[in-house]
Formats: sequence, C-alpha cells, structure tokens
Amino acid sequence: MLLGLLAGAALAAQTPSAATPWEGAGPLQPIVTADGHTDPAVRGAWRSRGYGWIIDIDEDGVTRFQSGDTCYRPPQEGGPLSDMSSVHYRYFRALPGGKSAIFQLLAGDTNVVFDRLEALPAPCLSPVQATPQVVADAFLDHFERHYAFFDRRPPDFAARAAKLRARMHPDMDDDALWTALGAFMDGLSDSHTKLIGVVEGKKRRIQDGQGETLPRIRASMGEGAWLTQLMAKTRAGLGDTAHQVAQDRIIWGVIDGRVGYLQVFVMGGFTDREDFASPEWAAAELGALDSVLDEASTAFEGLDAVIVDLSNNRGGWDAVAKALPGRFTEKPYIGFTTRAPRSGLAPFPHWIRPADGPRFDGPVYLMTSDVTVSGGELATLAFRQLPQVRQVGTTTRGSFSTPLPKPLPNGWLLELSNEVFAAPDGTVFEETGIAPQEWLEIYDPADPVASHWKAVQSVAKEALGD
Repeated sequence: MLLGLLAGAALAAQTPSAATPWEGAGPLQPIVTADGHTDPAVRGAWRSRGYGWIIDIDEDGVTRFQSGDTCYRPPQEGGPLSDMSSVHYRYFRALPGGKSAIFQLLAGDTNVVFDRLEALPAPCLSPVQATPQVVADAFLDHFERHYAFFDRRPPDFAARAAKLRARMHPDMDDDALWTALGAFMDGLSDSHTKLIGVVEGKKRRIQDGQGETLPRIRASMGEGAWLTQLMAKTRAGLGDTAHQVAQDRIIWGVIDGRVGYLQVFVMGGFTDREDFASPEWAAAELGALDSVLDEASTAFEGLDAVIVDLSNNRGGWDAVAKALPGRFTEKPYIGFTTRAPRSGLAPFPHWIRPADGPRFDGPVYLMTSDVTVSGGELATLAFRQLPQVRQVGTTTRGSFSTPLPKPLPNGWLLELSNEVFAAPDGTVFEETGIAPQEWLEIYDPADPVASHWKAVQSVAKEALGD
C-alpha cells in the first residue's frame, strides 16, 4: 500500500503533460509495416510503466519479457493458456523526444507507455530455472507489483506471502506447488484474477469471485441448460418480433408494441472469425454489432421506452461496451476512466461517442445482476452517466479490470486485475459492484428461468406507467 501512496504522490507532482502523454502523442502507426518488417522508429528495447513488460523490437518482430525483481522470457511451448496471453501490441504512437512511446493492441485500447532502454538488460538473456522457489517468487513479485485491489479484497498480502514462502521446498512436485499458490489466492473474490496451468497433463484453473447466481446454477441445472431455456423463454415473450442474431449473442424485439428490448450476452464474438484481436477481427465485430443495432434502433423509433438487458452479460471487448450507450446519446461524454496505479499516469478518460446510425432518445431501463461483469459493468458505468437511464435489478459483480497476463517461469499463467476503472467522478466499484437505482430480483433461486422474463415484464409495465 505504501507503494501505491508514493505513486499517487508522484503523480500529483507531475505536470499535466507528463501525466497525460496521450494528449501529445503522434498518430497511430503499425509496429509491423506492409513489407513484413518492423518500423525502424520503434526498434530497440523498451520498458513499460506499470505493466511489468520489457519488449525488444528487431527488424523481424517483437519479443516480450517479464520484468520485475528479475527479467525472463516465459516458455513458448504449448500455446497460449488464455485469449489475453495470446495477444501482443500491434500499434505505437510516438511521444515527443523519441524516448517514450505509447503501445496499443488496437486503436482505442489502453495507452501503455514504454520508455526506451539503452539495451536489453542482461538478465533477460539468461535462461531461468523454473524451480518451485523461482516460480513462487515470480508469482509473489507479480502480485505485489501489479495487483491493484489489496485494499478492497481479503488476501493480506504480507501474511499470505510469508505462508507461501514457508511451504516452498526444492523437491515439491507440480501438484504441491499448485496447491500452495492456490492457497495464497483463496478467498480473493476477483473473477479477473486467476491461475491457469497444466498439472500432470490436465489443464487446471483457480478462479474465485463468481457471484452467487452462477455457482448456484452450475451446481443445479447446469449453465448450458439454463442459458438455453432463458433464451427460449425470451424469444417466446417477444413473439413474432424476436430476433436472435450475432452468433446468438444478442436478442432484441418489441414488447406490447411499445417497449423495445435489447439483450446482449457478451461484448463480442458476433462473427465466426478466428483471428482474435486482429484489426480485421475488430472491424468485423464492430460491423456486425452496428448492423444489429441499426436494425434494432430503427425498430425502436417512436416507442415509449427501451430495456437494455445486461443481466446475463459476461463482458468482453471494451469497444463494444462503449458502443452500446452510443446508441442512446446525442452528444459525446466520458463514460468511465482507467488507470494503472504504478504507471504514474492520470486516469485515462473513455469517451462515449454518439453512433452514426439511428439512436433512441427516450427513457432507458438498464437491467443488471450479479452475473453482469467486466465489459457489462463498463457499459453499466457509461449508461449510468445518462440522465434518462434507470438501472433496475441487482448489484453487478464488481470485477472491472482487464486481466493483465503474467506468465510464470514454468509456463503457468497468472492473470491479475491491475487497472482501476472508475466513474468520471472517481468512484470505484471494484468488489462492491454497481448497485441498481431500483432493486428487482432477476434470477430467483426458486425459478431462475421464469423469473427473468417476469422481471422483464415488470420493467416494461413500469416503463408504460401501468
């Protein structure tokens, strides 16, 4: 926590231009140019601010290293263990002077500032011995440097770290090491912080913070059956107006000829493309979303109200989370901010831009639950800035941060919540979630299928003043 306070003090002492470098950055440019080689302007070694990366760019590409108490290149065999660990920076924006630059995966994504190094540090070139002690040390180092929410969640880092170190011994096997790391994470209550690995030939995962509804559903009827029945019930309720589109990720229609209904299950996956996080994938995803929203928004024109149902939204791409409220505003506004506490940068404002296509300017009812998480919560934050929006349902999950992938020396993957997402006024809802303005049970444990559509009907009735 002392490190966080010192970082905050340092931030306050900086000039606005130093804390907001994106304001003076050059245009977005590809790291790899059309000829298949890297842009000479960014070749060399770079160290990130607040994200624990060192990257080395030569003529042919980018090599990424973990940077902390030591520097190492994670094992490359076996392929990525998660989507987040499979993606790499594609673009850069030069900063004045040439000694720093912003690197991004896609246009509009997080601004990660890197500073030039004279050369790649020598420790990065030395092979790492993935002993249990080395793995545990890297695990703890990543947590201490990058986990942003020890003030909001229970771990008590120092005590847990001491217990983990006490359990280390040179001849422990992978199963014992996995159990020891899992004990450190027990009770973390953060669905964006997880450990993924292959132990004794089987893929394992440690992840907490799933809320109450999903664990209950998984232990009873099963999540697949639940979703299938929910979708069928929703389509039946919408009748002839029902549309289930975008790889079944979106359902929309009209209730009683007077209230529009739009349910989005995931912030992305609207196409069958497999080139995840490529520019082509991004263009196709947003194109598919715009096509759906154009049709739905046109159908909603002149209706009394629209229900935007994010009560089963599992998150996804931030650009989708920002595009949805863009259909309900006539002017741009800041939906939320992001900041990596140890980056030394000011909170970055994420603007919601009015959509170019049709928009709805009447009352909006936003439905949420404890299933609503990540990108669903970002959209909720942004929607809540609009005066005509009323949030109904139950409190969201409280897990906002984009997972920061930190591969360990033995090939296991640790993902951490390292960014603080906040409302424009600075309010942070991590762990607590965003409480609704009007409480309404969405997924009643007694009947988690029928209760959802009953809740939708209740909201529609309220919207009509009946």
